[in-house]
Amino acid sequence: MQRQLRTFTILGMLRDTTMNDEVVFRTDCPSRAIIDQIANKWSILILAVLLDEPRRFNDIKRRLEGITQRVLTQNLRRLERSGMITRRVLSGRTLGVEYALTPLGRSLQEPLGQVYDWTVRNMDVIQARQRAYDEQLERGESVA
Repeated sequence: MQRQLRTFTILGMLRDTTMNDEVVFRTDCPSRAIIDQIANKWSILILAVLLDEPRRFNDIKRRLEGITQRVLTQNLRRLERSGMITRRVLSGRTLGVEYALTPLGRSLQEPLGQVYDWTVRNMDVIQARQRAYDEQLERGESVA
C-alpha cells in the first residue's frame, strides 16, 4: 500500500503524491475553483476593463464585445463574491451601479499581464499551428 502525501506545488495547487510521484490534481482542492474563475475569458477581460478606473455596468458591457447581459452579470457576481471587485450602488438623479477592483483584484494585474504578453508574443505561431492542424483534418490525415 502506497502512502499518500499532501503537498503544495506549482501554482499553489494541492496535489497528492504517491511513492512513484504521480501527480494528481485533486477535485477537492479549492484552488481549482479559483483558477477556473480567474482563468475564465470574461473574468480576465472584466478585470482588465476595470484596471484604469471604476466603471458602470453598461460601460463594461460596451467595452466587451460579444458578452451578453446575463453572462456579464454572472461574472461580476462571481468576481464580487471572491473579493476581486466591489459593487457600489450610485444614488442621485441617475441610479446606477459602479464596479471597481479591490486590492486583491488589482494584485492579478501582473500575472494576467504576463499571460496576455505571452499570448501576443505567441499568437502568430499558435494560429499557424491551428491552421495546419485544421488543414490536416480536412485532408483526412491523422493528426499526431
